[in-house]
Amino acid sequence: MTDAERWMTEAIRLARRGEGGVNPNPLVGALVVRGDEVVGRGFHEAFGGPHAEPLALDDAGEAAQGATLVVNLEPCAHHGKTPPCTERIIAAGIRRVLVGCRDPHPLVNGAGVAALAAAGIDVVEGVLEEEARRLNEVFFTYVTTGRPFVHLKLASSLDGRIASSSGRARWISGEASRRAAHVMRRRYMALAVGVGTVIIDDPRLTVRHVTGRQPRRFVLDGSGRTPPGARLLGDGGATTVITAEMSPERQRELERRGATVWRLPGSHGRIDPLAVLRRMAEGGIDSLLLEGGKSTATEFLRAGLVDKLSVFVAPLLLGADGVPAVGALDVEAPADGIRLRDVLVTAVGDDALIEGYPTRPPDHAAGLAEGAHGEIS
Repeated sequence: MTDAERWMTEAIRLARRGEGGVNPNPLVGALVVRGDEVVGRGFHEAFGGPHAEPLALDDAGEAAQGATLVVNLEPCAHHGKTPPCTERIIAAGIRRVLVGCRDPHPLVNGAGVAALAAAGIDVVEGVLEEEARRLNEVFFTYVTTGRPFVHLKLASSLDGRIASSSGRARWISGEASRRAAHVMRRRYMALAVGVGTVIIDDPRLTVRHVTGRQPRRFVLDGSGRTPPGARLLGDGGATTVITAEMSPERQRELERRGATVWRLPGSHGRIDPLAVLRRMAEGGIDSLLLEGGKSTATEFLRAGLVDKLSVFVAPLLLGADGVPAVGALDVEAPADGIRLRDVLVTAVGDDALIEGYPTRPPDHAAGLAEGAHGEIS
């Protein structure tokens, strides 16, 4: 590993300290390096707060003159909630800037690099670019697609079941996996489950086993069946029920319990998953952790709207009468299936966590996504 890669690795590690606090901003960490010594460090800690670069420059003080700045994402060159980072970098007398990857936001993309180069600063791009892009996969998806990044999380048995024959899912995964799932939750602005999961499991959908932000909770309820007595209502947290059909009486009951109800176009209990994501994006939600159940997972997968998939696989068999993790995907041959790329397998207690990014043959994926409407019931 080169010195530049070693420094970028530390900048990325620093940036992760902002997880759960900066959305919908990106995660950014910065170092000021003089010779072989890191003389300043900073990371973006909270939305609306100081950016990583000026914090690192403040930490370095006069030592920043003639030094190298290492940052995982291209510095901004526009006025937003804070002044342009490029101006501060230039004023500090930085000689060289190492950049992990460019910022895809239209106000930044290439402008930050150009401003630094125009000031005579040596800019080196693409240092650990893949790692830098992966760090901000949520931000990149939100900016380039106009919808939240969707992470589908499932807990299944060895034979691919997410619940027993009675529909009960507690507890398929072990305690270590449940704690890891709560770590995932605090990283996202929103959590969502289908109404079937609410009826059967009555989840709270809160971050409990670890400290962190409480994401906004959503129930995907195409036919208006959310029980007014559900635990995720009336506990002071923000819960939104998304529906296509709901009686006025049920809506009033839910609103009395503190819920917000979104009505999206649809009929016969059908909601378009893309319409759900677009409505979330309108509210500034950049990321969604989708926690099932079967119908919800299936329809988002069919629509090609799952960006990342994580499955906690327990050493357990539930049999053919258990509830499968995913419904019909119209797969006639293995080559047509949804395959994960960049797969990572990790032991979590007695369970295995399998993570990756879903891909499907282009022709097949396009056919599914075209006009896809999911029955989220």
